[in-house]
Amino acid sequence: MTTTFQIETDRLLLRPLDESDRDDFAAMNADAGVMTYFVSPMTREESDAAFTRYVAHFEQHGFAFLAARVRSTGEFAGIIGMQVMRFAVPNLPQPAVEIGWRLNRVQHGRGYATEGARAIVRSAFQEHGLAEVVAITAVDNKPSRHVMEKLDMHHDASLDFDHPNVPSGHALQRHVLYRLANPRNTTREEV
Repeated sequence: MTTTFQIETDRLLLRPLDESDRDDFAAMNADAGVMTYFVSPMTREESDAAFTRYVAHFEQHGFAFLAARVRSTGEFAGIIGMQVMRFAVPNLPQPAVEIGWRLNRVQHGRGYATEGARAIVRSAFQEHGLAEVVAITAVDNKPSRHVMEKLDMHHDASLDFDHPNVPSGHALQRHVLYRLANPRNTTREEV
């Protein structure tokens, strides 16, 4: 499916993944430094499966994890976007939409995750009319938790959970959940 959908920020261009991103996406996912808060780096097969899943998600829902490219250079920075969660978090209303990001190691510390995620939150609330978005990460992932806090998301400790795709007893099994309500819906949703 060819689409012209894109989101521009001051420094980033966010657009649906296409074949020109596949190798860059796989290289990022194979980097142990990028995948510090995942059980392991992805094999090429795992990366290709995730790529295909994100493309299909965009076609089905009109949003997904998007390619993030640096506007000034065209360089692949990573992925930033949102998706309907693939598993249910206990006590979280379903379906839930999570926002997230994964950036190449050379792009860490530049504020791209926050910049891109702010644009995704705007899209979630303004274009898609979502009542809420959530974000999840391993308890010890301080960089991502800092981004969540910069987005004014709030940690809901009552919804912290053991990630179903992380082996039991693994150091990364426990995950935190942050929430952000659409300010346009807050009064209606909380009645």
